[in-house]
Amino acid sequence: MPPVRLLLNPMRTAQQGVHVNVGKDGDEYKKIVTTLSIHPSDMQALGVADGDCVIVRTEFGEAEFTCETGKVPEGMIFVPYGPPTCKLMGGNTDGTGMPTSKGWEADVEPIEKPV
Repeated sequence: MPPVRLLLNPMRTAQQGVHVNVGKDGDEYKKIVTTLSIHPSDMQALGVADGDCVIVRTEFGEAEFTCETGKVPEGMIFVPYGPPTCKLMGGNTDGTGMPTSKGWEADVEPIEKPV
């Protein structure tokens, strides 16, 4: 299946914030920052269901995420900030100290399941 182009919006969440202070090596933190929220119609266009894995690519890199249906606008994906999102952002901060991270066009495609 060809990739679907969506807008990537990394964000802070309460869970992500708590666990970043506990430690980034824990399984719960890793699960939080590798879970992508996506609109049901976008999941259908990708041919994926809750719990399926996708690869997200930007001009800077790529990362793997697990999908979950979310109350998000159609055409957008939301992911808590973490090491995977860092792979998707460039290094230019425009003097702010934080790379531009919202509204990036990203190609999303399912990861083929072994048969």
